[in-house]
Amino acid sequence: MHVVVCIKQILDPEIPPREFQVDPQTKRAVRGRASLVISPFDLNALEVAVQLKERAGGRVTVVSLGGEETPEALRRALAMGADEAVWIRDGALEATDASGTARCLAAAIAKLDEPDLVLFGRQAGDWDQGLVGPMVAEALGWPLVTNVFQTRGENSPLELLQQAEGGYRVVAATLPAAATITNHEANVARLPKVREIMLANRKPITQWSLGDLGLAADEVAPRVVVEALAVPVPEGHCTFIEGETAQEKAQNLARALRELKVI
Repeated sequence: MHVVVCIKQILDPEIPPREFQVDPQTKRAVRGRASLVISPFDLNALEVAVQLKERAGGRVTVVSLGGEETPEALRRALAMGADEAVWIRDGALEATDASGTARCLAAAIAKLDEPDLVLFGRQAGDWDQGLVGPMVAEALGWPLVTNVFQTRGENSPLELLQQAEGGYRVVAATLPAAATITNHEANVARLPKVREIMLANRKPITQWSLGDLGLAADEVAPRVVVEALAVPVPEGHCTFIEGETAQEKAQNLARALRELKVI
């Protein structure tokens, strides 16, 4: 079983809101003091892949595209249990969007040695669009199962447990297939041990450019134009409710809420 996991390195979504800034010229988030982390749902996808490898055997390959700090995310994935890592590195990808990312990932997956299952996080922790997984599946011509949180079985058809209202449903997927992974208590990402981190630092990372994937720069050019991006400024107002007694204050509060059409 060869499982491929596509991961994305993003600004830590846990940074205080007051520290989050946007460059009005480039219409991109400013890193500032924020650290870079693997997108949370991608960590869930990686955990699902490693669990499947431990149960059914085989190997896990992680693929990511990005800048100079991308190897940090790939080595974290290797420390968690992935066997191989691929870094798609090309200057033309700096301004690409979900469409260009999906084209690159699909080309990389097709270049790998007979992948059986490709996993994506349900959505990235920065833009929250949830587009790349479905786009890659469409490009590969593979079936896609969304909102999966666990797998069962060892061969094709593989049982994928999909979140549903009031519980879950079991989808039997004939491989090769793709799935987007959501968070669940069954796929909380493991913390790698020191020894695993040290071993991961020694493993090679394969680097591919657009040329290696048979793609040209214009094929990954963004198709979506961001007209504006800004941090919303919250507005707050405070009103003191007067009254001599608790009952009078309660009546005045109710009257004020009715005027505001809250009740």
